[in-house]
Amino acid sequence: MANIFIFHGTGGYPEENWFPWLKQKLENLNCKVIIPQFPTPENQSLENWLKILSNYQKFYNQDTILIGHSLGRAFLLRVIENYDAKIKSSFLVGTPIGILPIKNYESDKLFLGEFSFDWKKIKNNCKKFFIYHSDNDPYVSLGNGKELAKNLVAKLICIPNAGHFNKRAGYTAFEKLFEDIKKEL
Repeated sequence: MANIFIFHGTGGYPEENWFPWLKQKLENLNCKVIIPQFPTPENQSLENWLKILSNYQKFYNQDTILIGHSLGRAFLLRVIENYDAKIKSSFLVGTPIGILPIKNYESDKLFLGEFSFDWKKIKNNCKKFFIYHSDNDPYVSLGNGKELAKNLVAKLICIPNAGHFNKRAGYTAFEKLFEDIKKEL
């Protein structure tokens, strides 16, 4: 059985966007799906989010799949850096890594230490990466997806007109993501 984490972003919560839909679809496939509620925007920090995640550490192992949306995508990279266990795969949806424009650049930069990542360790601790980005994301420019794909030596899946992959952009379901995750189970 796969353990799957879904990480929300700034101002986010477990019942928003496509999270509940994806959780139900994956639970129907006998997966354990965890969507932690992180403190945001008040008390939002890498330290506080890692503290919340530590409550679920027993589910983090070689069968783990991580999914990150909004700031949760960049948090996902920090989790892979900070935990020594190797995991199965990661799905990053519109990840900010420092290429401007980024709408919440100042808060994201402070949260993630100026966007410096240990790419070697990240690639060593995760077997496979899936990167999704839109050509019209109003929060995170496509350059971030391109740079992320380059650093992780992974394919960039560019979905036209998907915005920020949130409810406002029509994303209460995310079929492409679900189909790709199923292939990893």
